[in-house]
Amino acid sequence: MSSFFQPNLKRQGRIARGVIGTLCLVAGIVVAGDISLWGLILVVAGLFAIYEAVSGWCVARACGIKTKI
Repeated sequence: MSSFFQPNLKRQGRIARGVIGTLCLVAGIVVAGDISLWGLILVVAGLFAIYEAVSGWCVARACGIKTKI
């Protein structure tokens, strides 16, 4: 199980996750102004993507899904 949480992203993937996370977070904050479920979903997704970028770990890659970046 410990190999599941090993870092599996290189610099390019971390940058991509960081940009995607930031965009989702900003969009979620804008949409959350209306107090909608979509705003909450976008904020949570953005925070998770930023966590992936900071830690260098991608859940999709850890599950065996091949990603291009």
